[in-house]
Amino acid sequence: MASVLARLPFAPLMVANGRQPMFGTLQKLTMPTIKERQDRFAVIAKATDESSGSSIIKSVQNVWDNSEDRLALIGLGFAGVVAFWASINLVTAVDKLPILPSVLELVGLLFASWFTYRYLLFKPDRQELSQKISKSISDILGQ
Repeated sequence: MASVLARLPFAPLMVANGRQPMFGTLQKLTMPTIKERQDRFAVIAKATDESSGSSIIKSVQNVWDNSEDRLALIGLGFAGVVAFWASINLVTAVDKLPILPSVLELVGLLFASWFTYRYLLFKPDRQELSQKISKSISDILGQ
C-alpha cells in the first residue's frame, strides 16, 4: 500500500521584514503563527491496489517454488548480477573515450527519432507496435 501526504499552505510562510523577499539574502525570518498553520489544508492519497513490485516478487516466488533445479536458478541469478556489473564497467570504459560518447549519443538520437516516426506518429503504426509487444510478451511467457 502506497500513500502520499502533502500539506499545502494557502499563503507563503516565509516573510522577510513583513514583505516578500526579492533577490538577495533573507535577514530576518518570521515563523508562522498557530492560526496560519491551521489554515493549511491536507491532501492524502492512498493506493490500495497491489503494486507491480509485489507481483514481481510473487512471480519470482512461484518460479522458485516450482523449480526442481534450484542450484541452476542460483547460478542464473549470479550470472545476471555478474553480467550487470560487467555491462556497467563496459559503459564506464566507453564513456571515458574522447569521441565515442558523442557518436553514440548521435546514434541514439537518430534511432529515437526514427522509432518515433516509424511507430508513434500514426495510429495504425501504434497499433502495429502494440500487437508486436503483445506477441513478444506472449512468446516470452509461453502462452
